Amino acid sequence: MPSRMSAALAGLALAVLAAGCADPAAGRVSLVSASQPPASSPPSPTAVPQPPSPMASSGPARHPFPMATSLAEPMATGAPLAATGPPRFFVSARTPLAHFPGRSKTAVVTPVPPAVHDAGTGAFIANIPLPPGIEGSSHRVAAARDNRTFAIAGWTGQAKPGLRFFLVRLGEDGRPGKPVPVTQTDPDDLTLVHDLALSADGTRLAYATPLIGGGVKISVLDAATGRRRDWRTATHSMVGGLSWAPDGRSLASVLDGRAIAVLDLARLGDGPDGAASRIVKNATGAVPFESVTHTPDGGALIYASGHTVERVPVSGGPARVLARPELPPGASLSLRFCVDGTGEHLLYAHQWRAYQIGLDGGAVTSVPITAGERPGEGDSPRVAW
Repeated sequence: MPSRMSAALAGLALAVLAAGCADPAAGRVSLVSASQPPASSPPSPTAVPQPPSPMASSGPARHPFPMATSLAEPMATGAPLAATGPPRFFVSARTPLAHFPGRSKTAVVTPVPPAVHDAGTGAFIANIPLPPGIEGSSHRVAAARDNRTFAIAGWTGQAKPGLRFFLVRLGEDGRPGKPVPVTQTDPDDLTLVHDLALSADGTRLAYATPLIGGGVKISVLDAATGRRRDWRTATHSMVGGLSWAPDGRSLASVLDGRAIAVLDLARLGDGPDGAASRIVKNATGAVPFESVTHTPDGGALIYASGHTVERVPVSGGPARVLARPELPPGASLSLRFCVDGTGEHLLYAHQWRAYQIGLDGGAVTSVPITAGERPGEGDSPRVAW
């Protein structure tokens, strides 16, 4: 059964979903070493990819993700941030902590900052500084392939709870630099995000949010300008496991835990089927999917079917098992993970330990997650590297 703390935070998020509109952030931002294509330069006609090949087994399935809003070129086609070898650091993010003083039925919520850890030992290196208006972290963190650039969803506080994104870059010693707020233009208060992904060039965020009244929205956001493009669907209630293709022209996602799909960002039309979404893999039986990520060459997807880590070609076809880790007691039915920029190291967290899997042989090691503030309190942190 969920704890009183978890139930309080979940109720808080659901209550605010019905709140009014937030003021959009203003101004442009940039991140050192995150290259961007010129805003005024249209893509070369020769650079537009051809439609994906249909699957040999069952053929592509389409889903209604109509586009919306102002980002004319949602693709992230800048030079990818280079992978730096085996990861040296990871970032953890927790939800705010809630406790009930005495016999009170009203929770007191305490924000906690995201933190940087040594990948080899789990040791705490530093808290990540927060932009103005952000009081702590939430449960969403994403990494670029360089093991230095991270996108984080911050919590705006108990007075007016909401989520705001920011970027941070680590130095070679793992110390975080100044946080860079991401300009956001969501027309409603952003209080719940299913998943968050950062493009390989560090210029675009992709995130999925529930829609009031049912359905879900996938958004691609330009981190500097706040221009955004949305794809909405009433067919699905949950979209998670978002992953950018290395070339920045498509997104992989998990639909309702039952299918892995690829959304082609270059195929923009004006009808309900204008953006092509293609099923790559369907779940079998009751075993759910949760996470998915691209291989470094973009030719395949790594995902977890329950606790089994597998790989499948982006074009579809037979899957290959990469690892079958034995998870600790009490682990969830599905495995939420991230893979580093080399495509060789997988990371997930359970309670206050970070588990690392070598995808070349399936060896599993774990390290304790050491926090600088309130260690061991609250739900399991989410981690990325």
